[in-house]
Amino acid sequence: MSRIADRFADLKKRPRAGLITFITACDPDRKTSQAILNDLPKNGADIIEIGMPFSDPMADGPAIQLSSRRALNAGASMKNTLQMVRSFRVTDAKTPVVLMGYFNPIYAYGTERFANDARESGVDGLIVVDLPPEEDQELSDPARDAGLDLIRLVTPTTDDDRLKTILAGASGFLYYVSIAGVTGTMRADAEQLRPRLDHLRKMTSLPVAVGFGIKTPQDAASMSRIADAVVVGSTIVETIAGIAGGAKTPQDVAAQVQTLAKALG
Repeated sequence: MSRIADRFADLKKRPRAGLITFITACDPDRKTSQAILNDLPKNGADIIEIGMPFSDPMADGPAIQLSSRRALNAGASMKNTLQMVRSFRVTDAKTPVVLMGYFNPIYAYGTERFANDARESGVDGLIVVDLPPEEDQELSDPARDAGLDLIRLVTPTTDDDRLKTILAGASGFLYYVSIAGVTGTMRADAEQLRPRLDHLRKMTSLPVAVGFGIKTPQDAASMSRIADAVVVGSTIVETIAGIAGGAKTPQDVAAQVQTLAKALG
């Protein structure tokens, strides 16, 4: 079993929803970002998404857009994003790591080279938000050959015909985008989502993680009643922005993640 499958199996036994935390690689700088990444599991993160910095993150709201800008200004690249994962794996061999972002940096790196280097670095899965399943063979084939899970997104506007296409070849878990919009701009309503997730589970056995629109511990606790995992990104990234501005510390991120984890019970 993959690290992702192992983690969801463990969560099911407890039983509780998982906490998936998102940070952008090298935000606000490489050293600080590495320290935050290394400390996430002991503070309650069950799975870690690492954003691959990109100059045009069109699916993301202002907080994550600015995190990419800070990272790029600090010298972020695909090479040092993968090196961050390698460094993380020195002390943590169990926590799943998923790279999330856009196809352009992967294409520029070379898809086969990227897939092989990602796996060698200790990456477990990929979420590429602007690569539809009809057009993803250039990445999906080398990713699967390298043993990486290809995690696909489902949205509130996805109909059943489209869902069948998305599910074909999806692995690891499904990422349910809870709002029609960009990250960090609106709040999700768990009770409104419940029927949709119930229907989704009739069509797949993959775990379902809900992201976009989960901002507070209360949001996370509410969503944990219907999801296998909740994804929190913008709120954490906003705290990291405070580090860049000198008003916060990495310990503030740790405390925030702890609070979110406790809210999931």
